[in-house]
Amino acid sequence: MDIDAGNALVEAIKPLARSTARAGSDAGLGGFGALFDLKAAGYRDPLLVATTDGVGTKLKVAIESGQHDTVGIDLVAMCVNDLVVQGAEPLLFLDYFATGKLDVEAGRAIVSGIAEGCRQAGCALVGGETAEMPGMYAKGDYDLAGFSVGAVEREQALTGSQVQAGDVVLGLASSGVHSNGYSLVRRLVETSGLSYADPAPWDSSKSLGEALLTPTRIYVKSALAAVRAGTVRALAHITGGGLTENIPRVLPDGLGVTLDASRWPLLPVFRWLAQTGNLSHADLARTFNCGLGMVAVCPPDRAEEAAAILRSHGETVYVVGTVAPFAGGERVTVDGTETAWRV
Repeated sequence: MDIDAGNALVEAIKPLARSTARAGSDAGLGGFGALFDLKAAGYRDPLLVATTDGVGTKLKVAIESGQHDTVGIDLVAMCVNDLVVQGAEPLLFLDYFATGKLDVEAGRAIVSGIAEGCRQAGCALVGGETAEMPGMYAKGDYDLAGFSVGAVEREQALTGSQVQAGDVVLGLASSGVHSNGYSLVRRLVETSGLSYADPAPWDSSKSLGEALLTPTRIYVKSALAAVRAGTVRALAHITGGGLTENIPRVLPDGLGVTLDASRWPLLPVFRWLAQTGNLSHADLARTFNCGLGMVAVCPPDRAEEAAAILRSHGETVYVVGTVAPFAGGERVTVDGTETAWRV
């Protein structure tokens, strides 16, 4: 193990961690554990919510492209977006970075992305672990995992139990593929014969690697604003499993959702993936976010207000569907794909 390299990385990332300090935490590094003061953060009767996640094989795109400064944002996003769907505010974040031989510059770029993600989410980067494990990883390879803890006042926790037939489904635009489905994405890149240095077929201003590394959008501040205004009954983070597998996770028994694909644009990257892989519309909907990274379920009389709040925080919002009684078959159906998703 290169102890000097490890120490150099710790010193390099201390200012990055300090830049994420927030009420309840000073975001300092160096101790064996981190303290967080819920009272100082303004909570009266909080429930704690914890998540853990990784970036998956999107890391292989970063490694092969030599671009490491955005996957840290993805790491934070995958955790904090899961917290906010419970109505929870992310408070603190820790990372686990493992590699065969530590590259201080690559490590600093990765952690700079993690710090940026924490700033976007309003949570403190309070610590983590850097593991150098020769023999476990090939040269240049690394893995990332993230851990986040949030809090929500007991009466504001979202469970989906209040969702009703007739509720309106809002879709919040994604920034791209986000961080799911990259084993398939990488296979389709191989099929296409392109390298990550080639221009992206759907955006010639970027390389394919750069376009595919567009970081996952973080919805925390916008979603929290809508939740705290009382305009949202449920939120679903559209991750692995796409639209058809994630929305049912926040629906009570006996209810389903019908989406209208003509209500939002299918991003060009998904059209390219569908065309390159000859993917069916059903495959798209259960693998990728298809342009919607977060879904909000709202009472009909509050949906317009919720959309206005979300837009005021920078989101692009579409009215994409409705909740209806579920009588069998698929709990989430996506209508109109034959026209709207034609490639």
